[in-house]
Amino acid sequence: MNQLRYSEGVRDAIDQRAPVVALETTILSHGMPYPHNLRAAREIEQVVRAAGAVPATIGVIGGEICIGLSDAQLEHFAQSRDVLKLSRADVPYALAARRDGATTVAATMLCAHLAGITVFATGGIGGVHRGAERTMDVSADLHELARTPVLVVCAGAKAILDIPKTLELLETLGVPVAAYCTDDFPAFWSRSSGIRAPRRIDDAATAAAMFAIARGTGLSSGMLLANPVPADAQIEYSQMQPIVERAVDEANSAGISGKALTPWLLERIYQLTQGASLQANIALVRSNAQLAAEIAAHLA
Repeated sequence: MNQLRYSEGVRDAIDQRAPVVALETTILSHGMPYPHNLRAAREIEQVVRAAGAVPATIGVIGGEICIGLSDAQLEHFAQSRDVLKLSRADVPYALAARRDGATTVAATMLCAHLAGITVFATGGIGGVHRGAERTMDVSADLHELARTPVLVVCAGAKAILDIPKTLELLETLGVPVAAYCTDDFPAFWSRSSGIRAPRRIDDAATAAAMFAIARGTGLSSGMLLANPVPADAQIEYSQMQPIVERAVDEANSAGISGKALTPWLLERIYQLTQGASLQANIALVRSNAQLAAEIAAHLA
């Protein structure tokens, strides 16, 4: 694909079949406030390197899909207010119009697959929003997981979502889902959502083997591995739920929906938790990056 541009380090790693971990840019542009977002992005890349893999942060700049960003490009995504939020359907427009765009889970999976990268670390996936029976608001992340063979390490689904319906739709779409070292499906800021995970995996080698076997048997879907937020950074689910429900009610009253909804809710929850949600978010992405790098090493 002519629009793919690799950093030298990522290109060399792919050519040498070394472990590579894809990272998204929506966390930078729409998920955290500056300068916390830039500091977190640098730390997450360093976690991947320390675990023996090469970080490939992905974003669209000037109509090109950049696979691996320089520090100046990371800063651009962290500070610019004119960066589009890109899901799968938005990528062709951003490329054609030569716009800058931060990739969501769905778009990052798409671009990682185009680039030949099979492991991706993120925070939490999108899913079925509360009230989706009325609004039909379902994240493209779920359908991307159903058709793109990338292993996604996350901290479960964002707690602002309807987690039971999200898991049910993933099951319907045929996406292998497992929780890491826990029987419960995590809920982003919280280690447990109170819902049993479809299956449990206790080491990176088994996760890599499961993904490799899925691909070998012809499954075209990705795989979701839910890694709970570290215990010392979590916010208990019972404590988070009233906060999430208040934020969702406020968003509904304000008429906020579509792509604006998740960034708005994350910002409001950050305010209501007096910053605790941000600290949990940073901790869980670091943890996911570490695990993703270990899995990538086994696959490599």
